[in-house]
Amino acid sequence: MTPHHAALTLPSPEATCAFAQRIGAALRPGDVLLLSGQIGAGKTHFARCLIQSLLEVPEDVPSPTFTLVQTYDTTAGELWHADLYRLTGPDESVELGLTEAFETAICLVEWPDRLQELAPKDALRLSFAAATEEDTRHVTLDWETPRWDAVIAEQMA
Repeated sequence: MTPHHAALTLPSPEATCAFAQRIGAALRPGDVLLLSGQIGAGKTHFARCLIQSLLEVPEDVPSPTFTLVQTYDTTAGELWHADLYRLTGPDESVELGLTEAFETAICLVEWPDRLQELAPKDALRLSFAAATEEDTRHVTLDWETPRWDAVIAEQMA
């Protein structure tokens, strides 16, 4: 598997939301997005927009900071939104059922560093960073499997 890398700048929360919706439209069960970045970098905003774009009936999408995992039935299949910030080790993600969900659901994982060696190798990694301009975000995308080539090429067009 060859590592791939892409970067883009999202100039507004609306641009971040539109990007999330475009990525969401390409997702299917078994896809894992690993969302990293500092607090306030835009991970949860991205996840919320992506999830809402896949819901048949709009609903509130809370941050799973305290619940650790929120699940949704979406038009693309079951979706798990996990925030692993409060986990102390990768074993806790196994206890949550997250490693099983990687096989059967769409998974959005904030703070994926907590997974350590359990992070799926075929995941799409998105690293968010705030820019000097207010509301602008830089996103770096990294992937190794061909699954993501066309999805990312479409985003960069």
